Amino acid sequence: MMSDTADIRAIIALRIRKAREMSGLSQGQAAKMLGLHRPSVTEAEAGKRKVSAEEIAKFADLYKVDASWLLGEGEDQIDPQDSKLQLAAREMKKLKPEDLDTVLAVIASIRGGRK
Repeated sequence: MMSDTADIRAIIALRIRKAREMSGLSQGQAAKMLGLHRPSVTEAEAGKRKVSAEEIAKFADLYKVDASWLLGEGEDQIDPQDSKLQLAAREMKKLKPEDLDTVLAVIASIRGGRK
């Protein structure tokens, strides 16, 4: 039973870190936006502390991922180490809302053309 708990905590820690990296935020930025101290985010990402349900909900909202994914459900399909994805995420965060809408429309049209 202890190894199951440790495994789940490791999955949650890994996914919290991946989600933060994909969002383009530093641990310090994430902590400030979540109302936490940076060491709290660091320890959560390292699996060194339990993460409450409320914190999971806050992480999910901030990082724009499903809370169930943070809890280990579903496949881990995005590689956060992909430098192109990291660059795209950082650059898209700098866009004005209307420009982001345009980019998303372009992406949708490209994906729609590949049926």
